[in-house]
Amino acid sequence: MALTISFQDEVFKRITLDGQYCRLEPLTRDHLGDLEQAIRDGELWKLVVTTVPHPDELSGFFEAAQSNFQKGEGLTFATIDQESGRVVGSTRFMSASLEHKRVEIGSTFLAKSAQRTAINTEAKLLMMSYAFEVLKVNRLELKTDYLNTVSRTAILRLGAREEGVLRNHMVMRDGRVRDTVMFSILENDWSAIKSDLKAKLSH
Repeated sequence: MALTISFQDEVFKRITLDGQYCRLEPLTRDHLGDLEQAIRDGELWKLVVTTVPHPDELSGFFEAAQSNFQKGEGLTFATIDQESGRVVGSTRFMSASLEHKRVEIGSTFLAKSAQRTAINTEAKLLMMSYAFEVLKVNRLELKTDYLNTVSRTAILRLGAREEGVLRNHMVMRDGRVRDTVMFSILENDWSAIKSDLKAKLSH
């Protein structure tokens, strides 16, 4: 019998999502050494349009992830390259709303050497499948910096719909006041998007 979890009864379990190209494991302290190396691959913390933690800040990053999980607000993953077995980044479920059956996928980053591979697409497919088919959400959200054109294009390519701009939404590490672009995927969009993502991964 297929596992079904009511969103009202349970938000997140410490589940592992396994695919052909990547594996998403709940983040533990054991992942932090490899995660530091992934962040140093491309010096990701220096990218002004992202909020990737500095390698020296990973303990705080982990503690914040644990706090969000304990509050039922999200679950942070280490993204594992199936071929090498190494941590190449991180992603998370976040900003979960039980009452309104919605969740966000965000705080996603990948080592430079893992970018433009199938890993990000498959990770999103795994997480979306879990959100819509197990958690039974009605709405999945994704957000990015207005200036991050690469991320905006990638999110649209997933099949998400751009909904608008949240002006002066965040203060970035360098003090810049960021406008944030909001995207969504709805439950009735999911079947077509799932088929499209599977087709992309099969090429």
